[in-house]
Amino acid sequence: MTRLEWRVAGSLAMIYAARMLGLFMIMPVFSLYAPYYPHHTDFLVGLAIGIYGLTQAFLQIPLGILSDRIGRKPVIIGGLLCFALGSIVAALATTIEGVIIGRALQGMGAISAVTLALAADLTQEQNRTRVMSVIGITIALSFAAGMVLGPLISQYYGIVGVFWFTAALAVIGMVLIVTLIPTPDQVLAHPDTGILRGYLGEVLHNPIMMRLNAGVFTLHMIMTSSFLVIPTLLSNSLNLDKTEHWKIYLPIFFAAFVLSVPMIIAAEKYRKMRTMLISAIVLLVVAEGVMSLSTHTLIGFLMGFLVFFIGFNFLEASQPSLVAKYAKVNLKGTAMSLYSMAQVLGIFVGGALGGYIKQHFGLAGIFISNAMIAGIWLLLALGLPAIKFYTTRIIRLDPSYLTQKKEVLEQALGQVQGVQELYIDSTTGRAYLKVDEHLDEQGLAVFSHPRTGSVV
Repeated sequence: MTRLEWRVAGSLAMIYAARMLGLFMIMPVFSLYAPYYPHHTDFLVGLAIGIYGLTQAFLQIPLGILSDRIGRKPVIIGGLLCFALGSIVAALATTIEGVIIGRALQGMGAISAVTLALAADLTQEQNRTRVMSVIGITIALSFAAGMVLGPLISQYYGIVGVFWFTAALAVIGMVLIVTLIPTPDQVLAHPDTGILRGYLGEVLHNPIMMRLNAGVFTLHMIMTSSFLVIPTLLSNSLNLDKTEHWKIYLPIFFAAFVLSVPMIIAAEKYRKMRTMLISAIVLLVVAEGVMSLSTHTLIGFLMGFLVFFIGFNFLEASQPSLVAKYAKVNLKGTAMSLYSMAQVLGIFVGGALGGYIKQHFGLAGIFISNAMIAGIWLLLALGLPAIKFYTTRIIRLDPSYLTQKKEVLEQALGQVQGVQELYIDSTTGRAYLKVDEHLDEQGLAVFSHPRTGSVV
């Protein structure tokens, strides 16, 4: 990677992290401070936690399309401004309704897809996977950091301090985008990272994609609803002071990360993805069941909590890979956009529905309902077909081939040994491929742009 690409990767990862950290920090602490707001109810508390997922889901695709027209950076800056405004509104709120409005404004800064598209605009094809991996790792670290930083900051500055901290993170993100990120020479719609409107219907009518979307929806619904009760349970039922919660979260997250790594290796290296997927969902069912029976037993609860995050970590890391494996090569970006929408909608439903269940059925009711919902997801996952482990490749085509009819070029590329799927983007002069281990590298290199030197 060039120095510019490293700078882009690092800066965009920090922007992504700043925003995600601000969103995650609220989860482990808000239910503890909600009683300070007048007229609060469990349902309104859940709505305050999850509402940003609703506004983010509905604006993510429109903002991505807008960025294709007016540029990525203006949309990202506008999104961060909106996120900062929402954080300030929530910090100044004196009622639970004010917090809900602030959280909804935070979600309106739906720039996740635009940030990935900007990364694609500024990086070479052969380095794009590496850049996306840097951003992906940052998201995972942001979640763990948010779960620890939220309790630490609230310990000294209360819930208001958490909201002011998220506003500061948004401002830092704006400074980074203005000072460190160049404006791309050309804004392109990337089939591998962005949504292509003509393919929305095809993805929506694909039963495999819908099962995967249902899976990520369920995962984040369960996670959000669980955190409506976990902080309260630690404080009230298990007699842990709220200033000590981070001492529970940190070792649990670290241990769960370490224990989930062998599952990820088995899934990818040894091609046991479907088996590991089913196993991880079973872990969620077991974990929620154990926690429902351990609302007054610290050791039992911690065991269930650990098992939950082993399964969660694996599923959070592997499901995007599943989308890429199951989606046709020209549908990957569109499929990932809808997948992300399902993810944040799950957060919204988890907050709202979880608050309702907690209000009417108590702490154990949340865990029992989550176990049942995870069981339904397990049945859906059992219907997934066998996974084909192909590798995605992108080549910049030799201009001489672009003078041919698209159908002729597709037929010629399709005859290269190892090419299983292909899509040619005539606008950018790129071919997007899925290839197996028997790929004829020399045969494919014939089609690549002479200045690239090799297949990328």
